[in-house]
Amino acid sequence: MAEDQAGDPAQAFEDLRAEVSVLRRAIEGLPAAIRENRPPDYSQDFAILGKGLDEIGQSLETVLASPALNLTPEQQGQGIARAGSALVREAAQRLDRATQEMERERARLSGLIGQAWARDRQVRLLWWTGSVAFAVGLLVSPILASVLPFGLNARVAAMVMHENRWTAGGTLMRMANPAGWDRVVADARLADGNRDALDACRAAAVESGKTQRCTVMVAASQDSTADPALD
Repeated sequence: MAEDQAGDPAQAFEDLRAEVSVLRRAIEGLPAAIRENRPPDYSQDFAILGKGLDEIGQSLETVLASPALNLTPEQQGQGIARAGSALVREAAQRLDRATQEMERERARLSGLIGQAWARDRQVRLLWWTGSVAFAVGLLVSPILASVLPFGLNARVAAMVMHENRWTAGGTLMRMANPAGWDRVVADARLADGNRDALDACRAAAVESGKTQRCTVMVAASQDSTADPALD
């Protein structure tokens, strides 16, 4: 029983408070005893000591009123354990939140990188597709133009050459067969220079129903490089 009382904090503080009370009463009685024995006046000193003891007593009262003194060592240990568990749990929650935030930021960064890579890949694919389409168009357009109906192929050729169809045709013939083009130009000039005679001869042939001989005039020199009649 004595060991239990010695280990009880509340009982220890109660004993200490009783001793302080006894000591205070003894000190309060000292001035009267001293006055009877006519010693030096220590009343002011004793008043200071009494005030200090009052403050100590109030502090002890505050300590005794603390709920912690009513707890057994086991309860105090459990309280400490609960407080430690709460701190550990709070730290774990903070760590978990920080980890989740880091995962979200990493996912967001991965998404941005993926979008940038996809955009770059799309741009490269568009460039590649455009280049291939342009090359295929250059190769296929002549073939398509050659099979266009209603004379559209000639219009396309003239548009490509930036000329009308008459001039474009002459240019193409001259490039394909220069000698033949020179003969065409010479014949056209000969016919143009003898237009009246040829018209009269053609009319006589039609009227008589027989082949007619016509006299034509041939110029001494003809240049086949330029002919207004063929332009």
